[in-house]
Amino acid sequence: MRSSRFELKDNQTVSWSVFYKLLPYLGEFKERVALAILCLILAKVASVGLPFVLKYSVDSLNEPNTVTPFLLSALALVVAYGALRFFNVILGEIRDTLFGRVTERAMRRLGLEVFQHLHALDLTFHLNRQTGGLSRDIDRGTNGISFLMRFMVFNIGPTLLEIGFVVVILFVQYGFTFAGIILVSVVLYILFSMKATDWRTQFVREVNQADNRTNTRAIDSLLNYETVKYFNNEAYEANLYDSNLAKWEGARRQNRLSLFALNGGQALIIASAMTSMMVLAAYEVKAGTMTIGDFVLINAFTMQIFMPLNFLGFVYREIRGALANIENLFTLLKTPSGISDIDSAHQLRVPQGEIVFTNVSFAYDSERPILQNISLTVPAGAKVAIVGPSGSGKSTMAKLLFRFYDPQVGSIRIDGQDIKQVTQLSLREHIGMVPQDTVLFNDTLAANIQYGDVTSDPADLDQAIEMAQLSQFVAKLPDGLSTQVGERGLKLSGGEKQRVAIARTILKNPPIVIFDEATSSLDSASEQGILNALNALAQQHTSIVIAHRLSTIKDADIIVVLKDGQIAEQGTHTELLMLNQVYSGLWQAQQNTQHDK
Repeated sequence: MRSSRFELKDNQTVSWSVFYKLLPYLGEFKERVALAILCLILAKVASVGLPFVLKYSVDSLNEPNTVTPFLLSALALVVAYGALRFFNVILGEIRDTLFGRVTERAMRRLGLEVFQHLHALDLTFHLNRQTGGLSRDIDRGTNGISFLMRFMVFNIGPTLLEIGFVVVILFVQYGFTFAGIILVSVVLYILFSMKATDWRTQFVREVNQADNRTNTRAIDSLLNYETVKYFNNEAYEANLYDSNLAKWEGARRQNRLSLFALNGGQALIIASAMTSMMVLAAYEVKAGTMTIGDFVLINAFTMQIFMPLNFLGFVYREIRGALANIENLFTLLKTPSGISDIDSAHQLRVPQGEIVFTNVSFAYDSERPILQNISLTVPAGAKVAIVGPSGSGKSTMAKLLFRFYDPQVGSIRIDGQDIKQVTQLSLREHIGMVPQDTVLFNDTLAANIQYGDVTSDPADLDQAIEMAQLSQFVAKLPDGLSTQVGERGLKLSGGEKQRVAIARTILKNPPIVIFDEATSSLDSASEQGILNALNALAQQHTSIVIAHRLSTIKDADIIVVLKDGQIAEQGTHTELLMLNQVYSGLWQAQQNTQHDK
């Protein structure tokens, strides 16, 4: 049994089983699909009838008739021809209209499925992805579905059906010679188109890859606009972009030349077949075995066959690309997440908010351990600060608690529940995060704050803004809360973005809150107001504060000092100063730096 897959030039494969994968997306409108297919069949019947009307029209003109019968015959044939032509067109339009909704709904459902799956994938996938190339792949995949469904179902299938009808009619009416010419030329055309298309697929792929690289670099450069400006690298970025465009230009040139070879070969086959049919028909007419009407019928059938057949070559080329693009989409859907819920996962319940790390060890890769045998208890309602040098694993602990990663060894429990045993949705529902680097949506200020709880009412929103010390800032804005913050929040300062992040978390009001350098972008005057708000928030919540500035966590119930991925010491601010070890050294270093300023 032959495989449903065939090899491409660089060992990439395109699967014809994509058709079977798409069938479930057609099931929602079975009646529409059936009605569209009925319209298709009726349109083809009308199409095949057109050459016969032409034949009888021409033959009637050659027969001696009185004026009245001639006019009646001619009028009837003209009306019949016009009616068939109209039905052929209108049935095709009805078919496309009916099937359009099926295609659009399939694109919508699959697009949503891919979007949801991308959000379900783990952080590692998103750290390694190239956003520009990924967005192009999704775009091409969904557009490929539209093309594949419409043209494969309503162009290739009907064209092959019409070819079959014509071959049978020619064989019955005029013998094997005429039918054989059509059949041989069609087979040659299809084989040549497939072989030539397989050959030029590499050039099409090179164009897509060059397009992806160009688009990815452009988006990356624009997202990092400020960095480009900081280092005066506009010319460097332009040269790099132009280099990618040059590769795209070269790939497009190769693609165009290969397309010329394909179209030229197809045109030669069509011209040879049509010439052979016309010469043979003309000879038969001259010999008296065929009428002028038969000549016109054969000419009409030949043109009628090769017009869609010529289109079939284009459709096949595009279907090859559509198959590859859709296969990429389904491959993306099959990409497993490194972090997934177990089958028996239950909803997390947080009546108290106690967090326990037990013998936790974690490494992003085996050669670089980050956390080693961490055991830590965060009491319910307590404020626990985690400090230490850069790279000691402070932020990693927060990522593990959010379950962006799973530790290789050990466990993390919240109120006695292993976070691996609960659903990720319920886990993150009970944890709030104020990150060091706040990234905002390109939307209004109000929408970005309300993202913490999209169901909140205006009163809750105003309260969160007040607690986050944002009221004065909002009052000064001409558009107030309707102010657009720009892509990634570029129109706001670092401190303003951090206040928005704090307001979001206040609005979410989770029982556990993580502050990852939450005041790093604030000036001293603003910092104190924010600290007061955070302290008020922390009184009702279990809070973990990852801090670099030790002055902000002096009042913590427990201060945990990390060094080289291990807990070096822990205690209150006073207790750690009395130990005169790691924490004391960090404190003295920061105090000396402030005195120097």
